[in-house]
Amino acid sequence: MKDFDSIVCVGQTPWEGDFQKAIVQLMGELAARHRILYVDYQYTLKDLVMGLAKKQAVPVGTLTSRAKALTVKTLAGGTQVHVWQPPVMLPINWLQAAAHDRLIQHNVNLLVRGLRAVMAQLNMHRPLVINGFNPVFGLPMLHKLNEAGTIYYCFDEITASDWMGRHGRRYEPDYLRQVDAVITTSDALCQSKAQLQPNAFCVKNGVNFDLFHQARLLADRQPVERPVVGYLGTADNRIDVTLVAHCVRTMPDVLFRFVGEVNEPKVQQLSDYPNVEFVPPHQPHQLPALLAQMSVAIIPYVCNAHTNTIYPLKINEYLAAGLPVVSTPFSNLTDFNGIVELAASPEAFADALERALNDREPASRDRRVATARANSWARRAEEFEAVIEQL
Repeated sequence: MKDFDSIVCVGQTPWEGDFQKAIVQLMGELAARHRILYVDYQYTLKDLVMGLAKKQAVPVGTLTSRAKALTVKTLAGGTQVHVWQPPVMLPINWLQAAAHDRLIQHNVNLLVRGLRAVMAQLNMHRPLVINGFNPVFGLPMLHKLNEAGTIYYCFDEITASDWMGRHGRRYEPDYLRQVDAVITTSDALCQSKAQLQPNAFCVKNGVNFDLFHQARLLADRQPVERPVVGYLGTADNRIDVTLVAHCVRTMPDVLFRFVGEVNEPKVQQLSDYPNVEFVPPHQPHQLPALLAQMSVAIIPYVCNAHTNTIYPLKINEYLAAGLPVVSTPFSNLTDFNGIVELAASPEAFADALERALNDREPASRDRRVATARANSWARRAEEFEAVIEQL
């Protein structure tokens, strides 16, 4: 891989949103030392129609006028990131393979043509391309931007999602073979992707420590009146509903609060219990106040092939807030030995929650906070850059 003058990151998630995103956090940190152009989410005609009907949050004005497609985000510390909103794409993910593969080139050509113009405007001529979990666009984009090299940033198992996996599972193997390296967020993912790409590295998820540590300071000023067991993030098919239901039933004096989207009907059924509460998604800057109201935080995931590849963002966010954490042993969490209590069965999980609710030792809290501080996104960005230097 040759020298580069900038980083172009093709994301699969919007820069803005209701939760912390690994790719966005990393690019924000790398912006302190590199010029960053972030290619925002690729909205389709279907998304635009839904946005016009006010049924979906879509940047309709930008997509239709294009006047503000390129913006500059000024981050904490004064660093800046250029964020470009691509033009509207054809909605083709639902198509069968043959039709999809004929039309994907139209979308890619549209993206590349606009991206070249933006790069010329920004005087970016030899970028390092970082593809954020988007091999369907990444494969046909190879060698189209005069790039110095391409890194595939893989932060999930692509076959686990019906939407991403529909065509991603076909494109990812070829893409892995042709990129310069793959960087994953868990050891299990790294071992899996290394079978096709020998330059495989693991840089685990980090935490916006300064943001989430605010919860610790808020908690000192507003003690919780009732014990609250909290979960932060999307509640989907990863949640072990049987395990959570057991804890809810056996701990009626404890409030179980889920903050975020609920995408699994079985999880939603937990609302039948009087001590379960669902809170809609909040902007990142609002999360510390919600964490400050929690007594214990949980990651009650099922244990399967998909969750085994996960290194959850939320684990360090909880710890930065100083919260005791109870989790199922769904993945390799040895980094948190002695910090996070693991429990596999419903009974063991409930017992662990009882212990955590009674853990008020300042020394324990300090160890949790220190662990999160060591896993900050600034540290992860340094690890990411070390990989780039190796290449």
